[in-house]
Amino acid sequence: MRRLFFALWPDDATRNALNRTGKWLHQHWGGRRMRADTLHLTLVFLGDLPAAQIDALLQGIQGIPIGAFELSLDQAGHWPHNRIGWLGLSQPSQALESLVQALRDQLRTLDIAFDARPHTPHITLLRKAQGGAALECLPVNWAVDGFVLVASNPQADGAHYDVLQTWRLATQ
Repeated sequence: MRRLFFALWPDDATRNALNRTGKWLHQHWGGRRMRADTLHLTLVFLGDLPAAQIDALLQGIQGIPIGAFELSLDQAGHWPHNRIGWLGLSQPSQALESLVQALRDQLRTLDIAFDARPHTPHITLLRKAQGGAALECLPVNWAVDGFVLVASNPQADGAHYDVLQTWRLATQ
């Protein structure tokens, strides 16, 4: 069994910008900053999957009819119920939601279970954050040209992630 999820995985420049925003939020809200190498935007959470289904998944996800797109992560927020400090979108992204829907459709076709709750696009930057007043932050612009399947490996110092496969989106 492996704990899996599909995600947008930032390039180095985007990861550095997200990490800077996490550092800035930490100064205001405290908590524990996420390691830069773990920053991502979850698309679909699968949970624990048996090894036999992983092979079918890797073979079955293909032909996602979504082109590359831009995201502007421009809204910092805090969820008091789980003390998460995050960065998200002030405006919905049709391309992002189309990608999530296309993945969900293919997972249903493959008969692979996933978390079907409504998608709330965000990047977790802080855990155990105190939160506070809403903060205006500099946007992090992200040129999205692909997505990944990630395995989460819990360890004493937090989760470590292994990218199992990368899929590229069509370029215009």
